[in-house]
Amino acid sequence: MVPSPPYRRSSETEDAVGPARTTPAPDRTADHAQAGDRTAEHAAAPDGTSDHAHGPRRPADPRGHRFTITLLSVLGVLALVAAGLGVVSLTQGPRISQASVNTEQAIQTSGSRLTLTLSRRVDAIDAKQVSITPGVPFTVDAAGRSLGIRFTNALDDATNYTVRITGVVAADGGPAADLKTSFTTPASRILLLQRGPGAKKDTIFTTDLTGKRATPVFQHARIDDYRVTADRIVVAVEEKSGSRLIVMNRDGSGQRDLKLPGVGYVSSVQLSDRGGYVGYSYSDRDLTETSGRASVLVTQPLDGKGKPRIVQVGGKDAGITEWQFVPDSSSLLFVDFDGALGLQDAAASPDLKSMGTAAGILGISRGTHTAVIQRTDGTDVQLDLTDGKESPLPASDPDYGDADEIIPFPGGTLRHVTQRDATGMPTGQAIVRVDDKGAATVVTEVSGTDAIQQTCVSPSGQYAAVVIAPDLPNNPYDDLLLPLPTTLHTQLFDLSGKKELPTLSGFDISWCGQAPQP
Repeated sequence: MVPSPPYRRSSETEDAVGPARTTPAPDRTADHAQAGDRTAEHAAAPDGTSDHAHGPRRPADPRGHRFTITLLSVLGVLALVAAGLGVVSLTQGPRISQASVNTEQAIQTSGSRLTLTLSRRVDAIDAKQVSITPGVPFTVDAAGRSLGIRFTNALDDATNYTVRITGVVAADGGPAADLKTSFTTPASRILLLQRGPGAKKDTIFTTDLTGKRATPVFQHARIDDYRVTADRIVVAVEEKSGSRLIVMNRDGSGQRDLKLPGVGYVSSVQLSDRGGYVGYSYSDRDLTETSGRASVLVTQPLDGKGKPRIVQVGGKDAGITEWQFVPDSSSLLFVDFDGALGLQDAAASPDLKSMGTAAGILGISRGTHTAVIQRTDGTDVQLDLTDGKESPLPASDPDYGDADEIIPFPGGTLRHVTQRDATGMPTGQAIVRVDDKGAATVVTEVSGTDAIQQTCVSPSGQYAAVVIAPDLPNNPYDDLLLPLPTTLHTQLFDLSGKKELPTLSGFDISWCGQAPQP
């Protein structure tokens, strides 16, 4: 949208014609000195004749008169133009002067913001006045000349978004205007981990979705786990003395260590979407039946300014079987060795909120703060983490059976299910997409000796990544703290079905919130 021309004040108008007005006039000093009092005499002669005794009389120079007329004419025209623009401003609604959005961040995290600077102040904008194509959930706020649109979910990559706002009225009145702006998100770049066989180093590399332009970002002899934020990477590596936890920029620069609670081992690294916290399971290296800490849950700020804090239950360091950060928060949900399900905020009070007992955490939905929990009696329920209310998990249509893992994403879930024969023996595995209304479709399935090791979804729910271990009986495990089959492939899927995506070598794509299960 082209902004209205700026108004020009009268002083600016004068400046515009100033150079012409200040051009030096011819110097008549010598003429006046020679003419002396004759100038007055010639001026007084009524008939305009020349006084031949003193030479011919010089006619009056008309240029000064012409300049005065021209200047007044220009000033008059500019004044009319300025007045006309003032009238136009009162007969036009607000316009978009500038639009800004961090498109790279918008495809990686929820909560990115489009900011519009308007030509005139506005009091308020109702969300009903705003439409976005393709449709995404959003919130709106307006203050002065600034209009903000916050995207509740991450946006799809390589997509053109058009934003329209209807009936926008300036705070000082005037007609309503319809506004429109567009922007295009970039293509995704992902991180992927490859463990090197033998003496080769493990490598985290970055690539596009084709896998053809891969660039190493970080290498180490033994990489157990890693996680990614919009601008950082956190890597857990194994060394002789124990684990190290290294923080760096997404390009691998600026590496620094985070202080651990002691000398020991780190696993199950996760990052909070908000608050800048890392969490991990920690065990002391020197661990006996009577001393040392085993599988305690630790949280600490990514900036390194805070000390590691161990989650406690009943005033004691608690051993944790599994846990997850709650999306869009710094809270964490965990199950301890006694089967107690607890909720705690890493950034606020260490007070523990009891949520009953559980056998496992299947998944936590973004936005709704609803967790899918497997209770100790084997039933799967949806648990509202804000008030503790629960409801049965609806079956999918068609019903593919109980899920081993549920991965929520905007618009539905992916469910990892195991297919069994009449005797209960596993015959295959499948990844099933279930939308918000319960309709289910199979994304991919494996049978025979192949096995699904990990399933992850891109931040917007546009793509899925399924890690397959082929021919598992003949695919030996490595010897790291998190042992995995030495050969792993990541199959990429466009969940809209619009395009075919390749299979990449490696695992633990940067969309994943937690490590694969060994």
